[in-house]
Amino acid sequence: MKLTLAFVVIGVVLTGILCAESRPAVSDEALETALKDRRYLTRQLKCALGEGPCDPVGRRLKTYAPLVLRGTCPKCSPQEVRQIQQVLSHIQRNYPKEWSKMLKQYAGQ
Repeated sequence: MKLTLAFVVIGVVLTGILCAESRPAVSDEALETALKDRRYLTRQLKCALGEGPCDPVGRRLKTYAPLVLRGTCPKCSPQEVRQIQQVLSHIQRNYPKEWSKMLKQYAGQ
């Protein structure tokens, strides 16, 4: 269950970036830059949790979070799945409160 939830959180954070049908793949370097930007991640997590405003990335995150939590990632490539796993791991380590809230909020949908 935790692994499935991890996929959901990663998908939520990066859905707008990684799984967008009309967007190019995100480089590992761009992903690393996004993960190091605490302000950006905090903004996306607040959106996903319904605690703040959403930009287009945040809106996609909220849309796909329930799907990813169920273990699905529509049209994600193996690279995207690997990147999603990387993001989930980052959130678990660096944002434990938000991780816990996201698991509670999205696990039941």
